[in-house]
Amino acid sequence: MRQVIIIGSGPAGLTAGLYAARANLKPLLIEGLESGGQLMLTTAVENYPGFKDGIMGPELMATMRAQAERFGTEFTRGDVTNVGLSGPLFSVSTTDETYHTRSLIISTGASARLLGLSSERELMGHGVSTCATCDGYFFREKPIAVVGGGDTAMEEAIFLTKFASHVSVIHRRAELRASQIMQEKALANPKLSFEWNSVVDEVRDVDQGVVTGVVVRNVTTGESKTLDVEGLFVAIGHTPNTGLFVDKLALDTNGYIVPKGGSRTSIPGVFAAGDVQDHTYRQAITAAGSGCMAAIDAERYLESLPEHQEETVETP
Repeated sequence: MRQVIIIGSGPAGLTAGLYAARANLKPLLIEGLESGGQLMLTTAVENYPGFKDGIMGPELMATMRAQAERFGTEFTRGDVTNVGLSGPLFSVSTTDETYHTRSLIISTGASARLLGLSSERELMGHGVSTCATCDGYFFREKPIAVVGGGDTAMEEAIFLTKFASHVSVIHRRAELRASQIMQEKALANPKLSFEWNSVVDEVRDVDQGVVTGVVVRNVTTGESKTLDVEGLFVAIGHTPNTGLFVDKLALDTNGYIVPKGGSRTSIPGVFAAGDVQDHTYRQAITAAGSGCMAAIDAERYLESLPEHQEETVETP
């Protein structure tokens, strides 16, 4: 029987593991087959406090993992296939084993929706990005492109004009899907131009290992052309990794876990941290902070259980 199990090994999960271990809860952290979260796809991280010269994303995750492990977090690798949340004890099943726990922290994150191009995947972190806040600074005075037509895409495109020499917005329709106010701001920005009715067919140049341009095809005319850009930001949305929790936890219309004060969810004893419950900020530092909150909330929940109170009563 576990006191706490953590699902997910990004900044939220690893921070939850660190705090839970220091609280002597002996947490078990299930990493998943691809550990480390989305920071494993990034190169330099320059906005995480404590690293004045920046740090590589995989190195940051390895450092966080080692710190959590040092204080006693136990790690196991495997995909979670099912969770039982009917209580009072919870079950977590992987492909190899089923675990039981008194509390559960969900930090499964959210995955950026991608275009599905092999060149996009190969150049991720080498000119292709899904986070303007994280990577915009690297493209100072460089031409870049943004894919998308919603509010998020327009927010990212406008933000990127602070750094880039020019931003080309590539949208598959003839008009934006963004709110009216965001459309007006974007269309009025002199550093933005628009490729309407267009999709990206290829990101160049995989052989060089950096982005040198994108091949854009007009879906109306069928004509293709190459945009000479040095960066590509994909802003077509995120999908929270909550498939395991449908009909088990309260989710919003986009599938994100709905927090009910702090990290608590609709089920007492189940907590959520990181991007799985945050569709606004999506930063490593905010994910780590929410992981700390989840561990503290879990500790306080465990202390409130009758069996814990019975164990701590002094015998005469």
